[in-house]
Amino acid sequence: MTRTLLLLHGFTGSHDAWAEHRLAFEREFDLLAPDLPGHGASPEAASVEATADGLARQLGGSRAHVLGYSLGARIALRLAVAHPEVVDRLVLESPSAGIADDAEREARRHADVQLAEDIERDGIEAFVDRWERNPVFTSHAALDPAVAARQRAVRLAHDPLGLAQSLRLAGQGAMQPLHTQLREIRRPTLVVVGALDPARPRAEDVADGIPAALLAVVDGAGHTPHLERPDAFRRLVIEFLLEDAVA
Repeated sequence: MTRTLLLLHGFTGSHDAWAEHRLAFEREFDLLAPDLPGHGASPEAASVEATADGLARQLGGSRAHVLGYSLGARIALRLAVAHPEVVDRLVLESPSAGIADDAEREARRHADVQLAEDIERDGIEAFVDRWERNPVFTSHAALDPAVAARQRAVRLAHDPLGLAQSLRLAGQGAMQPLHTQLREIRRPTLVVVGALDPARPRAEDVADGIPAALLAVVDGAGHTPHLERPDAFRRLVIEFLLEDAVA
């Protein structure tokens, strides 16, 4: 029986985030790649918690492998904690478990609300210009120009109001932190992080918190190994997900 692979993109992404990997993934899995709330064809935003609940209902009790990047990884973590019955194997790319410290979380929530207001005031192009200067994307200077252009086109196609609401409802300052619940995750888990990612410690903390999680560090990649080192990323993911295929 072919296993479903649920693909969860990051903030400002869409189902097209996985375009370079789709053919390879489709050879092994039935793909489910939604636009997350606030993005693309799903402009109504929702919290991390509500999004995970909705995905569990969509799966209808059937298990799926789950691959999430950044925002998608936070949703995947919530899904694994709140609805473990629908998760088979879990792949978390550049994940965070939220912000544990109350003051730091409130500061981040305030910053996300301010950024949301900036998006609504200045429009999508000004926001994308600002977002692409985020330090976690410094390594994107080495991206293939065609890949960078495709990424920018996906971002520019979004409804700015949807992205603004996503920040308010699903940003790291808004989500329930999951650090103390990571130990509850018993599904086989692979954490993928770029060696050059400034947020690498967050991903390593997630790997440390999940019993028996594997950590894969991708050389030459920053926050987006699936874009920056696609062959290495794809190999890691497929080999991990197929480990128990014969059994």
